[in-house]
Formats: sequence, structure tokens, C-alpha cells
Amino acid sequence: MKKTVDVDRLKIGVVGAGSWGTAIANLLGDKGFKVHLWAFEKEIFQEIYEVKENKTFLPSISLSPNIIPSNDLAEVVSEKDLIILVVPSQHMREISSAMTGYVSKNAIVVSASKGIENKTHLRMTGILRETLPISKRSIAVLSGPTFAKEVAMKVPSVVTVAAKSLEIAIFIQNVLATSYFRVYTSNDIVGVELGGAVKNVIAIATGISDGLGLGLNTRAAIVTRGQTEIRRLGLKLGANPRTFTGLAGIGDLVLTCTGDLSRNHTVGKKIGEGKKLQDILSEMRMVAEGVKTSKSVYNLSKKKKVDMPISHTVYRVLYEDLLPKDAVYQLMTRDLKNELDEY
Repeated sequence: MKKTVDVDRLKIGVVGAGSWGTAIANLLGDKGFKVHLWAFEKEIFQEIYEVKENKTFLPSISLSPNIIPSNDLAEVVSEKDLIILVVPSQHMREISSAMTGYVSKNAIVVSASKGIENKTHLRMTGILRETLPISKRSIAVLSGPTFAKEVAMKVPSVVTVAAKSLEIAIFIQNVLATSYFRVYTSNDIVGVELGGAVKNVIAIATGISDGLGLGLNTRAAIVTRGQTEIRRLGLKLGANPRTFTGLAGIGDLVLTCTGDLSRNHTVGKKIGEGKKLQDILSEMRMVAEGVKTSKSVYNLSKKKKVDMPISHTVYRVLYEDLLPKDAVYQLMTRDLKNELDEY
């Protein structure tokens, strides 16, 4: 359903100038919207302001002149009709809380971040509902199989936006959609967010497998059984099972588990090759969300009594020093079972 959106009147703020936040801001700028983009790091602000390029997180992409970078969070979110948050999940509460006094009560707020908070086990929209003075129906989530670099290069890409209100989902759909960026709508916020968050944990597992040199059979098995784990947790939390066969489910899972641009797969691969987690993370500027989300998934699934052996094993490799080769043996020698779940 296509609707005309007034590019001259709509006020948009994008919070977070990493690769994905910059790519989204650039997409909107290319559509003709004036977009305020908040950069936490002063050097990122300077790069975008002075040379119209985010050389740190999205190099070699010329950015739209319609992007207005800023270091001032209040300036970026004040009086905006639409705010898109693209920040590391474990910083979402801090940043959204800092926005509270400036966000209009009528604003639509979209989370484009993928993760589960460690302490509360809340998804990102749950944090936004707790911290922002807006209607719960005005909160949405954007997810799907997208590498920021390819979206910025205008490679055909497809995503899902989920909101409780179909009207709001359709509005966001029309704001974001272009000839190379197709947007579907959904009302399953739980499923779309869980698919986007837990797939990062499974991607670490496929990376470990690839780092060990185990082959394509093993990778395919991890992706397939990883999808089963995501579905189990999703059903326990009230998600629509069909979501996990869609863009935010199997689509994002396959991309992140196999793509060379996947930060989570890269972390796993280096672990499989014998490197230490802290050494890997110290060399990375961008965030691999699956590292911290694995802790959330481990604790949440234990609390909800959901069987997630691959996710639990990733947690043990990351936080309990389980050796990757031992992890593989333990997974392969578990009790034999029927493939299909009872639910």
C-alpha cells in the first residue's frame, strides 16, 4: 500500500551514527527528507559534517547533503515526528532515558537495534516503553536481512517493520521504502525483535564452526537447529511462529550466519581459530551484539525453561571458557531426540 509522505514537512531524527544508522539516514536523505543524525563520537560528527562521509563506520559512501549531523542528542530528537534509534542494545536504556525530556508525545519511535538487555531481559521496544513518554502504539521495530554497506550501495534489500498499529506500520513503510529498499509490515513485535536478537548468537556459533574448519554440513545444521531454538523462545514469549519463516527470522539468520560482513560471525570465526574473546573485541570498533545478547538469551531461556542447546553452548564458550572443540562434541553427543517439537 503506497501513500504519499510529505518530505518537506516530516521531521526525522536518527539516533546513532554507526554503519546502520548512517545507512538509514542516507537512504532517507536520498529520498529528500531532512534528517538530523546524532553521532556520539565527535570525530564521527566532524567526518560527516566536513566531508559528507562516515569514514569510520561506512567508508567510501558519499552521504546525502540532506543529513544534518549533530553531537547534541536533544537537538536531534526535539520536535521530531519520527525518531529511529540505532544504538548498541546495552546502551539503549541510557540513551532513550536521556531523550525523555525532549521527545514529543506524538512522536513515532522506531528501534532498529537488535539485542536483549542483560539485566532485565527486555527487548528494545520494552525499554522504550519504560523510558519514553509516548503511546505504546507509537513504538515500532525495524528488522530484516540487511548489511548496512549493501543498503548504502543501493543493493536491493528487503525488511520488515512491526508495530501494534497497522496505520503506524504502514506510515513507516512508506517513509522508508525506495526502489532498492522494500519494506513489509507486521504486527508481531515480539517475533521480529527476537529473530533479530537471537540470530546474532547463532551467528557466533556458525563462525566458531567455520573457524574450526568443520565444513558446510555443520554450518547448515547450526542454522537449522538454531532457527528451532529461536522459534521455541519466541513461542514461549507469545510470538507468531510464521514470523520465524520470514525476513526477520530465517532471512536475517541466514545472512548473519553466512555473510562475510557479519560482525558476529567474524567474532565466532576468530574464536574457532583460537583467539581470545577480549583480544578480538579490543580490535573491533563496531559492536558484535551477539556477545552480550548471548548472556541475556542464556539467562532468559533458563528462566522460561526453554531448551536452547546451541545458544547455551555459545554462552559457555564466551563466558565459561569452554573450548570450541569440546563444545562441538558436547552438542553432538547429547541425548538423541525427535526432530519436531511438540508445539
